[in-house]
Amino acid sequence: MHTPQWLGAEGEAIAARYLAAHGCRIVERNYRYHRNEIDIIALDGEVLCFIEVKTRTSLDKGHPAESVTQKKRKEIIRAASGYLASRPNPWITCRFDVISILALRLDEGSIPDFRIEHIRNAFMAGDDL
Repeated sequence: MHTPQWLGAEGEAIAARYLAAHGCRIVERNYRYHRNEIDIIALDGEVLCFIEVKTRTSLDKGHPAESVTQKKRKEIIRAASGYLASRPNPWITCRFDVISILALRLDEGSIPDFRIEHIRNAFMAGDDL
């Protein structure tokens, strides 16, 4: 049986491979700041991207990206602020992305068939605050 944690971890692995194949450099995975987490932090050229990954096995509960609620966006922004405060150059250009993965087929330990969508600039730091 596939647990939600397994599905999420597989989705994040797929997203990291996708980003690397599209020229991004993964900087951090599962970065935690207090109780908040950012799934992937990556450099897309000179832009630092904070990326939330959502994986689902059907559209019964809506599109995966729809589950990035206002509350979740605030948590990601809070974690991103903490991450930037710990860096030597906190004034780097940043963006917030969402990668949605719809698993079309599950096998033992993998998602061999899926649909992926990368939503760049999915939200901004001042949108919901």
